[in-house]
Amino acid sequence: MFVNYCLTCHSATAMRYSRLEDLGLTPAQIKDNLMFTADKPGAPMSIAMRVKDAEAWFGVAPPDLSVISRSRGPDWLYTYLRSFYRDGSTSTGWNNLVFPNVGMPHVLWELQGEQTLKVEERQGQHGKQHVKTLALSAPGALDARAYDALVADLVNYLMFMGEPARQTRMQIGYVVLIFLGVLFVPIYLLKQDYWKEVH
Repeated sequence: MFVNYCLTCHSATAMRYSRLEDLGLTPAQIKDNLMFTADKPGAPMSIAMRVKDAEAWFGVAPPDLSVISRSRGPDWLYTYLRSFYRDGSTSTGWNNLVFPNVGMPHVLWELQGEQTLKVEERQGQHGKQHVKTLALSAPGALDARAYDALVADLVNYLMFMGEPARQTRMQIGYVVLIFLGVLFVPIYLLKQDYWKEVH
């Protein structure tokens, strides 16, 4: 999903194709199915689009997604990818509830379908409030549950890409905490023995 839909405009230069082996892919699978802009598995995930072209087409160059999950967070990314709606007033024809007037078109619209924005005025405790909701106006190739699962998988990959060694780091952290917990007992007993004359 990331290579087919995101890597056409967004780069991920801090991530190398070879790190995908951590997910269980073989070097042959990576080379045959995922490497469209590189020749070697150790190459970073870069794109062919030039910055000047991106600025001309989108108004701003698409950001590198290497650490987007660490800067935005998984909840924000998940909601963002589910909150696009049709808006004829923008240059791309799309807008987003989470990131209004974003320059990115909705690249997953064929899977999700087209949503339209509905604004309702409701009376609240502090006066009238405008409540914005999205309604599916044209279904996509996936139903809502399948699309949400697909977006969750994509966000999980972005989380992995932001810190590929996270699982290893967490496992080492647990081992270190257990070691320190066990080490605390003899150190405490030693301290008691040294200070028994003082107390």
